[in-house]
Amino acid sequence: MRAKYSFLGLAAMLLVCFPAFADVEEGVASYYADSLDGNPTASGEPYDKNALTAAHRTLAFGTKVKVTNLGNNKSVVVRINDRGPHSKNRIIDVSGAAAEQLDLLDSGIAKVRIDSNYQR
Repeated sequence: MRAKYSFLGLAAMLLVCFPAFADVEEGVASYYADSLDGNPTASGEPYDKNALTAAHRTLAFGTKVKVTNLGNNKSVVVRINDRGPHSKNRIIDVSGAAAEQLDLLDSGIAKVRIDSNYQR
C-alpha cells in the first residue's frame, strides 16, 4: 500500500510543480510589444504580431492551446512558438493579434485559462 500512496503523492507534486502536464492552467497573461515584430523567437521563427502565437515556459513548440480571458470570456486558439513570459507572475505571453481577440490591449494583462485539451 505504501508504494501506491507514494505514487499518488508524486503525481500530485508533478501537477503542482509542472502545470504544463495538466490540461488546464490559470494565471495572468500579457502580450508582446509591437516593437518585437520580426525578432526571432526561441523556436527560430520570427515573431509576427499578426499571427496567433504565444510564449509558454514548458509547452512544446507547435502545441495549440485555447486561451480564455476570464474577465470577458473571449477566447482564441494560439500556437506556442516561443519561451516565456519572463515575468514570474505571468503564465503566457500572446501575440498582438491574440491580445486583440482577447480584448487585453488596453489593460495589457488579464487573468486567463489555458486549455491544451480543448475541442478542436
